[in-house]
Amino acid sequence: MWFASALIGLREGLEAALVVSILVAFLVKTDRRHALRWVWLGVGVAVVLSVGVGAILTYSTAQLSFEQQELLGGTLSIVAVGFVTAMIFWMRKASRTIAAELRGKLDEALDVGPLAVLVLSFFAVGREGLETAVFFYSTVQTAQGGTTEPLIGFTAGILAAIVLAYLIYRGAVRFDLGKFFTVTGVLLVFVAAGVLGYGLHDLQEAAFLPGLTTLAFDASAVMPETSWYGALLKGIFNYSQQTTVLQAVAWLAYVAIVLPLFLKPKKKTVATPVAAAVKE
Repeated sequence: MWFASALIGLREGLEAALVVSILVAFLVKTDRRHALRWVWLGVGVAVVLSVGVGAILTYSTAQLSFEQQELLGGTLSIVAVGFVTAMIFWMRKASRTIAAELRGKLDEALDVGPLAVLVLSFFAVGREGLETAVFFYSTVQTAQGGTTEPLIGFTAGILAAIVLAYLIYRGAVRFDLGKFFTVTGVLLVFVAAGVLGYGLHDLQEAAFLPGLTTLAFDASAVMPETSWYGALLKGIFNYSQQTTVLQAVAWLAYVAIVLPLFLKPKKKTVATPVAAAVKE
């Protein structure tokens, strides 16, 4: 679980950190440092809200029955897949224009007043935060309790994202963010496919969907989840040694549709890349 969690934390954390870096760089370069406190306040509120939502989702379901827990877990897993899918396509499309859009919106917010700056920074970071909270809950459910791997993975990924964004802001490191988002996007397609399959399995266990006993394969004898390689596949791709037909069809359909669309060549644009905009 730690790899998938760390990947989500790194990806979502880096997106949020780069957004904050663009806002901060714009205010510093235009000599409007007085507005920085409102940016940081909006970021702080977004972080607190995201952590609160994650904690509530993760630790408030103990009173629910097994079927209710499975129904909630399966539903939120599918919601998380929707969030992640939208996120990778959004960054693929917006990576070269987001800087100009953010600076334009911040310029307008500065004309309105401090509250507008706070709200802008809140929503700019809050979206990634809420997506991460939902995916954190889904990952904890997938891990089936009794482990801190999801929390460790998310924390490590987010911390790495913050450090990386700071180094980019300071000009200490340079690398192709486009390729980074492409590689992590491909990995996330497979992670999301696994989460989709697990979410559907939860809905089957909740008796919301049929086919719980109709298996596509049973690999428990040759690749058990308790083995190191089974645990590795489960941690990265949510592998299940007993996979239902619905899970298998959903996994294959998701990858077959989403992956080619994500890798489809983009139209060229002359907009400023995110990495360059952070240092402007």
